[in-house]
Amino acid sequence: MKKTLLILSILLFLSCGSYYKMANFYNAHKNDDKVTAVQVPRFMFAVLKGLSPEMNSVLGNVNDLRFIQLQPQDQPEERTIQAEINQLTNERFTDIFRKNDEFKRTLISVREVGTSIREVIVHKTSGGKHTVLYLNGNFNPATIRDYAETGKFDNLTQSLTQQYLWNTTAPKSF
Repeated sequence: MKKTLLILSILLFLSCGSYYKMANFYNAHKNDDKVTAVQVPRFMFAVLKGLSPEMNSVLGNVNDLRFIQLQPQDQPEERTIQAEINQLTNERFTDIFRKNDEFKRTLISVREVGTSIREVIVHKTSGGKHTVLYLNGNFNPATIRDYAETGKFDNLTQSLTQQYLWNTTAPKSF
């Protein structure tokens, strides 16, 4: 009995350890060449929520927001990034939207807990760039479905990058 319990405990521990998290992906790539990476601190949520009522509705319950745009230098690096995204979204996530064109791909995956969505990953490839938007919080499934169907995640990404570029290019005054 003790051996069975020990073996089950080890298997449970190993299965939990295989979960690849967005934080791992983000940290592995944030210092790569030609990368734009943004992890929004909590105080910035107030600024982003103020951009529009829609932005306020989707960011109202966000705990973590990360954005990273990668530009792989060659095919092996491209395949590696794609494999990491697949690993990230294959475990514990459900694809709610996927569109594969010849040179453009869009994937929206969610992780559900009960009747709410806790994590959203939006991955787009276009023009040799991989763009990943990650949201962690407590989301209404209808809102996430609406954002996925109408392309509003693109607006969120654009607003985030505009806010980021504004913060890095604005003149500093002390």
